[in-house]
Amino acid sequence: MPIQVLMPALSPTMEKGNLAKWLKKEGETIKSGDVIAEIETDKATMEVEATDEGTLGRILIPEGTADVAVNTPIATILADGESAADLAKAPAPAKQEKAAESAPPAAAKPEAPQPKAAPSAPQPVAEPDPEVPAGTEMVTQTIREALRDAMAEEMRRDGDVFVMGEEVAEYQGAYKVTQGLLQEFGAKRVIDTPITEHGFAGVGVGAAMTGLKPIVEFMTFNFAMQAIDQIINSAAKTLYMSGGQMGCSIVFRGPNGAAARVAAQHSQDYSAWYSHIPGLKVVAPYSAADAKGLLKAAIRDPNPVIFLENEVLYGHTGQVPKLDDFVIPIGKARIVRPGGHVTIISWSNGMTYALKAADELAKDGIEAEVIDLRTLRPMDTETIINSVKKTGRAVTVEEGWAQSGVGAEIAARIMENAFDYLDAPVTRVSGKDVPMPYAANLEKLALPSAAEVVEAAKAVCYR
Repeated sequence: MPIQVLMPALSPTMEKGNLAKWLKKEGETIKSGDVIAEIETDKATMEVEATDEGTLGRILIPEGTADVAVNTPIATILADGESAADLAKAPAPAKQEKAAESAPPAAAKPEAPQPKAAPSAPQPVAEPDPEVPAGTEMVTQTIREALRDAMAEEMRRDGDVFVMGEEVAEYQGAYKVTQGLLQEFGAKRVIDTPITEHGFAGVGVGAAMTGLKPIVEFMTFNFAMQAIDQIINSAAKTLYMSGGQMGCSIVFRGPNGAAARVAAQHSQDYSAWYSHIPGLKVVAPYSAADAKGLLKAAIRDPNPVIFLENEVLYGHTGQVPKLDDFVIPIGKARIVRPGGHVTIISWSNGMTYALKAADELAKDGIEAEVIDLRTLRPMDTETIINSVKKTGRAVTVEEGWAQSGVGAEIAARIMENAFDYLDAPVTRVSGKDVPMPYAANLEKLALPSAAEVVEAAKAVCYR
């Protein structure tokens, strides 16, 4: 009987994904281990390997199909001796129904009169980004695509730029951020490394000290702990210790912070760790445009840059300026949503909670000004202080822990520079003081939420 290939799950929590591409055609011979398709979620792109041998008899789900449920049959493999006529013997794909549609509809009840909706408040409009000329054409890209384009453009521009890390070449990147770079630039500039972060980070630092410009990818910044001596003692301190004679133009990049059910050793947020170190610049973008513009700036910077991405955000889309050379200066925050009642400050995935909270607060007549820091070191203190002088209140949002966190640093700077303007104490919303749990319900409780940001903002507004 023909064998069905089912939509696989990339993680224990995955329920559906997109069938991005078929790498085999109907009628082609399939061997066990052959990659037959690519599937993607908002977090990653993965390959589907055949576990049986035979012929690809029929493709049931065409490439480009979105939201394919896990365990849905996507193809049929014919075993040796079987033909197209045997396809009819394969079990029919189960029809997917929404849970609400599986039960007969209940008898209609008379609807109570609905109160009239209050008139919606005017939507705040962020000021145009000064790095983007008026009238610039915009293209829609995922964050992973924006990062890839940034690296490709800089590699075309400067022959000293190269990429190294685990699975960045042949596998196209653990999260497909380096997809296509090996084919364009070759194995001398897109280098697969052994699984030894301390080793390849050291090789990258050495290469940077000789004048090359490495982009070192960590599969996760949790693994960069193996390389932290190279990052801090070698990359960050050498310029000062050599009296300015030895520079180190290098970018360390990769996903940072929580993902989804990967537990404590793969979920830590290192924003505060690296932003503590003189000699490092630390960037943590939220949007696709910022990811591209800031990564290009990081690659050109003569100093070591820690570029903190977020696995959850890789598949998020945004508008990216279609410019020949779109570069955003490091060290400049952006007011994403203007407001006059309370300042909410965040970065990276924390912006998700901040913006959702601002929408909820607006329903209650509280207009929050949301600042995306974008860069943690050097921190744009001026933008923060000017906003707090206007609103008189501040809430910081981060996925990392509160003690010695970035939010604590922001609060200290506000106290030092805008104490007399405050109408309430600065409040921090952060991850809970516990290693990240594996269980999905506990993980959700350990992370911040938009509801907590709303609560904090209302508290400082005395509402």
